[in-house]
Amino acid sequence: MTWAWDEHTRERRRRRAAVFGPVALAIVQLFGTFGAWHNQPDSRPPGPLGILLLLAGPLALLGARWRPRTVLVAVLAITLTYLALGFPYGPVVLSPAVAAIITVVRGHRTFAWLAAGATLLGIQVIRVTLREETFTWFGTTATVAWALIVLGIGELIRLNRARQAEFRRARAEAERRRVSEDQLRVARELHDVVAHHMSLINVQAGVALHLVDRRPEQVELALTTIKDASKEALTELRALIGVLRAEGEGAPRAPAADLGGLAPLISRASQAGVSTTLEVVGDLDDVPAAVGTAGFRIVQEAITNVVRHSGATRARARVRITVTDSALEVAVTDNGRGPGPAPVPGNGLRGMAERATAVGGSVRLTDGPDGGAALVAQLPWRTNS
Repeated sequence: MTWAWDEHTRERRRRRAAVFGPVALAIVQLFGTFGAWHNQPDSRPPGPLGILLLLAGPLALLGARWRPRTVLVAVLAITLTYLALGFPYGPVVLSPAVAAIITVVRGHRTFAWLAAGATLLGIQVIRVTLREETFTWFGTTATVAWALIVLGIGELIRLNRARQAEFRRARAEAERRRVSEDQLRVARELHDVVAHHMSLINVQAGVALHLVDRRPEQVELALTTIKDASKEALTELRALIGVLRAEGEGAPRAPAADLGGLAPLISRASQAGVSTTLEVVGDLDDVPAAVGTAGFRIVQEAITNVVRHSGATRARARVRITVTDSALEVAVTDNGRGPGPAPVPGNGLRGMAERATAVGGSVRLTDGPDGGAALVAQLPWRTNS
């Protein structure tokens, strides 16, 4: 994934910096110190021991990623030794500054601040006793200010990294949540497709078995309906599988299903034995895709419930689609139940409610005017100005 690739790139850059940074710092300290020595004639010339100490500090930073506190102590000891031997001031202070910053960034803040305080005290002792320099408030203040600036930079880098890490965690969580929502949406589509088409196939298979001996001429119609329903089910299932397999961001998130497919849906329901009519009020082209998909699936599930649970001798259903300036209204009514107990509300009704809620709408199920059920879904899609 993109986030994993970014993290890998960042880690590779950190490894490069951990190697090339100390090498570059060693070169700067070495040549910078010789340049500073010419302006400090009273200092001890940096001979082989001085050069060794100038190189030892930066090279010790190579282990700062794994042992930041140990490296900080080592670099501070090297720097204090260098100053105690009377070598010239200069870029030698860069190594302890980098070590302190790394220690703070790695989370050892208290240790870094205490080490800095101890180092400042050690520098003052070395300056007054070993280097026999006169104590001045200006020099002391400048040294303390330098330490505070270094530690402050470390704190800023630490806070910035913490914010970046939190942002990456939030982004990864949002991505996981989006994937979970997509999976839920695909699962809901799968339920609707399978439930609807399998119900039609089941009903028509029962009709074919019932008529195979009595009216064989009508078996062909039932088998044709089964063939059409199974073909469309396979087409939609292939679209769903395509969504699951798609990895690019440009891939569609859901199979194409909208209000334009209502006419074939009504036709299949009528062939399955439920005489179904469709009435459309308003322009379906004004309905947004998300609301249209929700409306289509709600009609599909409602008709599936009529096919499976109506129980009437001659089942009839009426679908009315009304498009207003602010909402899509879906109403599906049937002509009542036949003998037998009423069905227990299950995943179908819950799925319709979830689809309506997803677009800010609602679904209600009441008694129909013809003794059956009446399902009404309100799906808002635009607020009035």
